[in-house]
Amino acid sequence: MTTTLDQPQPENVRVHPPAKTDAVSMKTLTLGLVFGMVFGFLLQKGGVAKFHVLIGQLMLQDFTVVKVMLSAVIVGTLGIHWMHYRRLVELHIKPTRIASNVIGGLLFGAGFALSAYCPGTGAAALGQGNFDALAMVAGMIVGSYFFAEMSGWIHRNIDPIGDLGKRTLHDLLPVNRAVLVLSSAAILVVVLLVIEFNTVR
Repeated sequence: MTTTLDQPQPENVRVHPPAKTDAVSMKTLTLGLVFGMVFGFLLQKGGVAKFHVLIGQLMLQDFTVVKVMLSAVIVGTLGIHWMHYRRLVELHIKPTRIASNVIGGLLFGAGFALSAYCPGTGAAALGQGNFDALAMVAGMIVGSYFFAEMSGWIHRNIDPIGDLGKRTLHDLLPVNRAVLVLSSAAILVVVLLVIEFNTVR
């Protein structure tokens, strides 16, 4: 017997909607895989998956990591806001939660300082054969598990401390969004140039 969504169904019979959600999820996963591979490739080619480069940044002796990150932030800032202006993407603003941001930043920084790898650079390092990154990747997996298990408690007890909501510079400053974006990008370009010219050997 064929069932349809129009006909009343017995309570013990479930009629599943079309698998549109599954198709969207598969597309999302595929795009994530592709862009993840490209991101890892660029990290490796940029040299920021090498232990001596990363530890050099922490020792303020090699600024390759800062230059790569600043370049990415500049391109991302201009690109995302242009796409938003063209209505190609929506902005998903993360809320500012002071306690969570500070504690999370300190934990991340401690892990970075101890291993000289962050999640992205650690995965890229492991992919290029740096097996010392195995310890960091294992720690990242364990830490992610504990974070997932504690997420409910964190949401109830830590997130409300200093929760300022979804704030951006545009919300705080009475400046046109385009002017603010271009000015921010220009400032970052100047910082990048200063770092570049002051670290050339």
